[in-house]
Amino acid sequence: MSVREATAVESSYRRGGRPTRAEAAERDARLIEIATSLFMERGFEATSIDALAEAARVSKPTVYARYRDKRELFAAVLRRQIERWLVPLSASAQTQVDVRDPVALEAMLVDVARQMVALSSTPGSIALSRILSAQAPHFPELTQLAFEEGWLKAVGAMARMLSSVASRGLIRIDDPALAADLFLSLILGPVSRHNGYCADPLDAGVDERLVKAVGLFLNGVLPRR
Repeated sequence: MSVREATAVESSYRRGGRPTRAEAAERDARLIEIATSLFMERGFEATSIDALAEAARVSKPTVYARYRDKRELFAAVLRRQIERWLVPLSASAQTQVDVRDPVALEAMLVDVARQMVALSSTPGSIALSRILSAQAPHFPELTQLAFEEGWLKAVGAMARMLSSVASRGLIRIDDPALAADLFLSLILGPVSRHNGYCADPLDAGVDERLVKAVGLFLNGVLPRR
């Protein structure tokens, strides 16, 4: 949304009195998007509620009515980013009914891996991840949020997917949660380290690595013939 559009929306709220639930949701989504951009561009320390209010063309009381402080605002930004990151797993959980053989299963897992790596490697994801790492000693509750809302939910979704596949006899796993954790660690571990330490983007070889990682995982869970 442009500044002109944002101003028009805020003006309509003021003219019409208390915003409707839909208008409030729209305003909140706009605040989160603007806050995400500011955190990406300036970092956590250099981003202020004053700057957010100015960029969003709203009053500071409007911001504080929704977010108690900057930490709570960043937590909201983090949750939104996590929701987007979990999309591939949610989508695959709905379409896995079509997986009927090891070849189709491998294709599905490679597709999930590619999407999750792509989402983890966007400039926004990398910037927010680095902010989270830098602020971890000061605000451990933010890293706890990322672990519980991000990693644990991803593991849970992956575990349910693998359990469903196992129920059809395509794979054999004793502990779906452990298998899911290992799969995601195998796929995302090196990517996370690269994005955390390196300024250059991932090279073309990452896709070949993903395919081999999925193959390695399947070699450990496919039934013995």
